[in-house]
Amino acid sequence: MAVSFAEIRASRDKVFTENCPTRVVLDHVMSKWGVLVLLALTDGTLRWGELRRTVDGISEKMLATTLRTLEADGIVQRTAYPEVPPRVEYALTARGDALMERMLPLMAWIADEADDIVAR
Repeated sequence: MAVSFAEIRASRDKVFTENCPTRVVLDHVMSKWGVLVLLALTDGTLRWGELRRTVDGISEKMLATTLRTLEADGIVQRTAYPEVPPRVEYALTARGDALMERMLPLMAWIADEADDIVAR
């Protein structure tokens, strides 16, 4: 393991404590829908309908809320094109790419272990 929780806390004052901004970011990034939307965007830029189909089971309301939150955090970029009909695309920002570079190994581990864990 590269870094422990104690080492992270020792290097930053009150990190991951109650009312710390890290708790807000953790909630946004690690929510079920946040993770699945971010995973979908690792394959490249997607339009609304493509995202909705890729993130199986997400409601329109939850997709809109999740995208708004991740956009406000600077993790997802929304680009609207002035066309008829309107076209809107979503992509990871540089911050989102850096996040997913770290998160993808965890997602691969979960994919590999989920069946065995749930079967217990």
